[in-house]
Amino acid sequence: MKCTSTLLLLMAYLIILISPAYAQRSDPNFHLYLLIGQSNMAGRGKTDAVRKPVNERILMLDSTGQFVPATDPVHFDKKEAGVGPAISFAENMLPANRKIKIGLIPAAVGGTSIQLWVPAAYDSVTHTHPYDDAMMRVKEAMKYGVLKGILWHQGEANSGNFQDSPGYIALLRELIQRIRTVANMPQLPVTIGEIGYFRPAFMNFNAMLKAVPDSIPFTNVVSAQGLQHKGDHTHFNTESARELGKRFAEGMKTLQQRNGK
Repeated sequence: MKCTSTLLLLMAYLIILISPAYAQRSDPNFHLYLLIGQSNMAGRGKTDAVRKPVNERILMLDSTGQFVPATDPVHFDKKEAGVGPAISFAENMLPANRKIKIGLIPAAVGGTSIQLWVPAAYDSVTHTHPYDDAMMRVKEAMKYGVLKGILWHQGEANSGNFQDSPGYIALLRELIQRIRTVANMPQLPVTIGEIGYFRPAFMNFNAMLKAVPDSIPFTNVVSAQGLQHKGDHTHFNTESARELGKRFAEGMKTLQQRNGK
């Protein structure tokens, strides 16, 4: 009888050990950030040797769902993916605490309008489902770390309809609320980047973005003033992409401090 009880206790202990909740505990010192939007978030700057050797405290979720040392290009949405704001953002988010690591979750898709960032929406150019793919990657990443914030950079594809600012902001509010619900984090900080001041339509779009923090809680907007394009009047060059990453970091830290995170 005693032998049977011991065996049952041992079996119960083994079940606990192999259960997902026990076996896969996320590391509170592994800070995750979701990077979404279109091509300027994915990065189109020319790659160089600045990020070699890599920083062992900055990782990225690659196309196979594995965390690997981060190096440009971080994204893989299109073959022209290059330097974006991601790594510069991570470098400026690293605290003095050496235990902390940063995990980047690249999920931007070049050319996508905000209308494609809803469940089941399909991008026929990249043959992807931008929102669904991003959420799948977030869920995978959260097995290992803690989601600390979202970076959103999108608008070139919607800039021609800037007069419909209430419609854009409403879609952005729905997107952010949806992600916060998935992550079960109603106050998850979201920092939004302005698009380049390269065309009149882009400048009008940026003027509309200034209303976002008053419309969507726990968000802010970082400026793209003074940043330069790479010759196409659309995409940031390498230096400007990295400067935008620094601005994203300052915006994110401001939100986190405000929220006491």
